[in-house]
Amino acid sequence: FVFKLTAAKQQDHFFQAAYLEERDAWVRDIKKAIHCIDGGQRFARKSTRKSIRLPETINLSALYLSMKDPEKGIKELKLEKDKKVFNHCFTGTSVIDWLVSSNSIRNRKEGLMLASCLLSEGYLQPAGDTSKAAAEGLSDTPFLDLSDAYYYFPDSGFFCEENSSDDDVVLKEEFRGIVVKQGCLLKQ
Repeated sequence: FVFKLTAAKQQDHFFQAAYLEERDAWVRDIKKAIHCIDGGQRFARKSTRKSIRLPETINLSALYLSMKDPEKGIKELKLEKDKKVFNHCFTGTSVIDWLVSSNSIRNRKEGLMLASCLLSEGYLQPAGDTSKAAAEGLSDTPFLDLSDAYYYFPDSGFFCEENSSDDDVVLKEEFRGIVVKQGCLLKQ
């Protein structure tokens, strides 16, 4: 799950994600930033709270912690679709159902708005083609209230079996050198 970034001074930087989807999300966001900078625009991450006027009373961080509660939160499952097994994930429908049952929202429409905020702020991640396409703007809403749209918590240990391709192979030769700085990718 490694990708390489080559700087203008021909310095290579290697980044390793915990799983394939995390790597792809980082690559997508870095490409978006490069495109903005090349176009002479300032790259700034939009705040979901401002763009959809999320009430100040809603604390996304606290809501996220409630959703992850082992007893009362959203149950992480092992789901299968298109000959792929998605581990530690849940459906869009189960998120909206949980929001309704926990009295966080009044109706499913509000649930879509709140779940879209959680997705945009990185508290939820799309898993699978259906939810990824929606998150990339190919649907009316970034979050889908569907039983075949899969999502996961970023720190859940999510992984998808049978989801690699030959294009992902990186030669060991590229990894020669000294580790200058080591850390982890954190998207907040």
